[in-house]
Amino acid sequence: MIRRVTVPTLFPPPTYSHASVVEAGTRLAFLAGSVPLDADGKLVGEGDPVRQARQVIANLEEQLRAVGSDSGHVVATDVYVVSGEPAVLSAVWDVVEASGLSAGPHSSTLIGVACLGYTGQLVEITATAVVPDGAGS
Repeated sequence: MIRRVTVPTLFPPPTYSHASVVEAGTRLAFLAGSVPLDADGKLVGEGDPVRQARQVIANLEEQLRAVGSDSGHVVATDVYVVSGEPAVLSAVWDVVEASGLSAGPHSSTLIGVACLGYTGQLVEITATAVVPDGAGS
């Protein structure tokens, strides 16, 4: 259902693939950006991008379950981090790697940005996932 491609003539990515190919007729879920808010709308991990990344991943997993998918069916993510420091971006990427999202490996872009939508928000992740046959809508 998902074919992950690492292009041999390009520099090999560390833990993700260059592309993911999904066969026509497969259901896809395009998830809104997952943010570091708890169920009451309170920011989790103020000032801590790693803690925020963990909350973002937990929320993303909830989104995936709600559409009948899981982290193993994620084909692409965009990871936004409020920082211009490679070490901070790497620390957030370590959380993404540990979460199982990169188990495919999936295709991903890690992006340092100036700000995100909620006051104090440091991390956001958007995702596209396959919804396996027989899963709920």
